[in-house]
Amino acid sequence: MTTESNKGTTAFFGRPSYAPARPGAAQTARPLDAAAGAAVQRRRVPSWVRLYARRLFYTDTAILIATLLVFGTTVLPGLEASLLSDTGPNDLPYVVPLVVIGILWMLALAAFDTRDRHIIGHGVFEYRRVVDSTFFVFAAIVIVAFFLRIEVARTFFLFALPVGLTGLLVGRWACRQWLRKRQATGQYVYRAVVLGDREKIAHVVKQIRSTHGTGYLIVGAVTPHGVSDMIGDVPVLAPLHEAKEAIDAIGADTLILTGADEINPTAMRRLGWAMAERDVSWVVAPALTDVAGPRIHAKPVAGLPLVHVDFPRLEGYRRFAKRSFDIVGSILLLIVTSPIMLAAAVAIRIEGPGPVLYTQARVGRRGNTFAMLKFRSMVEGADDQLASLLDLQGAPDQPFFKIANDPRITRVGRIMRRHSIDELPQLLNVLSGKMSLVGPRPQRPAEVALYDDVVERRLMVKPGMSGLWQVSGRSQLSPEDSIRLDLYYVENWSFTQDLQILFRTVKAVVAPGRTAH
Repeated sequence: MTTESNKGTTAFFGRPSYAPARPGAAQTARPLDAAAGAAVQRRRVPSWVRLYARRLFYTDTAILIATLLVFGTTVLPGLEASLLSDTGPNDLPYVVPLVVIGILWMLALAAFDTRDRHIIGHGVFEYRRVVDSTFFVFAAIVIVAFFLRIEVARTFFLFALPVGLTGLLVGRWACRQWLRKRQATGQYVYRAVVLGDREKIAHVVKQIRSTHGTGYLIVGAVTPHGVSDMIGDVPVLAPLHEAKEAIDAIGADTLILTGADEINPTAMRRLGWAMAERDVSWVVAPALTDVAGPRIHAKPVAGLPLVHVDFPRLEGYRRFAKRSFDIVGSILLLIVTSPIMLAAAVAIRIEGPGPVLYTQARVGRRGNTFAMLKFRSMVEGADDQLASLLDLQGAPDQPFFKIANDPRITRVGRIMRRHSIDELPQLLNVLSGKMSLVGPRPQRPAEVALYDDVVERRLMVKPGMSGLWQVSGRSQLSPEDSIRLDLYYVENWSFTQDLQILFRTVKAVVAPGRTAH
């Protein structure tokens, strides 16, 4: 892509560009020419959004048909005569209610906006709405059956609910992975222009580009005075009064407003009208960083869209739910992984002398120290060599630094660490209440001593076996990014996010890639 020259003679993506106005120049907008006017009439929601929503519709339909078909032809006939039965002598054939339930299920997915363009492909809201719509359908079935005195086959709730819901969630995840691959090549993305002050534009661009899978491709910026230069590698397209023409010329379908002192409410409203005429998405990026959706509540007051932000809380029933999940999850995982742990213990013993298990003092919630368990993956006396290795790599005072090509790791240890097998004994720490399945990784007291008042917020929750930065790049992340992701988790904890992290953890353990060592 070329940038505009001082004379404004070059073009963006083969279309005419607009020379930025000089400070103090007349603030009159140029009339749209015929080509730009035609572009305005043609512009609608990006076609890929409709195609992707249609893909989700077909996927959901196929999954529900398969689930109900398997249930009706395999599970139900072997256990019960019919799906529904009343107090009379005649039972209703299972085919009819299954078709009705399938239609209601699809209608519920539509009614709960599970394919809404504002949520598909990013975040947890899409998954949450799929779960809500599914439970709504089954709750409605129970209520109707109760009042009409109809008995519903119990196998329907034991099979169709968990299998159908799991299938829908896996299908959405698979579609999202398909979308991510296309977005990585520049397809299926929103072409966005960012408008506002230079510093705010730079911050928004950095945040969007540092997060995988946002779906936004930043194609340009509009500043109040439109000085012809770059903000990082983002070209400044035009001054504020020529924003409409610049958006038409570059073919953007999204305008991200970061705010600027020069933009008054009247100018904002007129710009909003112009974007509505073009069906360009109007996105406002407030000066808030690392705040998840569930904490944000919009409330219109006196014509002002006030944004309320909840403070993070992990108390009461939330803490009880997380602890209950940790207990059940750690017990199940201990049972499932016991053969792997036995094989790891034997391999460690065969390789050489030394203990199988290794304990190290780590700092947990509220600064309490505990003994964290691991399979020994290093040579004996590895802790005594740590300080000298940190000095050699020039990081004696970095709390999140990991030694590259660590010579202390054994051959068996390298395999275990790559697939996180060495972490499995920490399930006992989770069961005892010192750790959680998901949370910031616990660190050594010497590292915690280096925390400032910002990083100390990591200690508000229990440390975890897995966390957000472990599934977002692991060893390739910078210390700053690791801290940011841990703080994001602390500030925005949710049960849904925990499930998502655990799901991504399984993927990272099975196929660790280059980021694990």
